[in-house]
Amino acid sequence: MKLDKKELLKVLRTEGDNDTADRVDSGLPDEIDTDRDGDALAAAGLDRTQLMAKLAGGGFGSTLSA
Repeated sequence: MKLDKKELLKVLRTEGDNDTADRVDSGLPDEIDTDRDGDALAAAGLDRTQLMAKLAGGGFGSTLSA
C-alpha cells in the first residue's frame, strides 16, 4: 500500500504523536510504500497493523493507493 508522507505526518501530529512524526519525517521518502518501507516504518515505531488501524479510522482519506 502506498501513502503520502505529508498525510501520515498530519495524522500523527493531529494525534499528538510528534516523536513518531519526526522519525517518519526524517527516515521515509515522500511516497511511502508499506512493503518497501516496512523496516523504516518499524524503526519509526509504526507497523502495518498500526497503519491499518489508523486507516480504518479514516485518518488518511483518499491519499491511499493499493
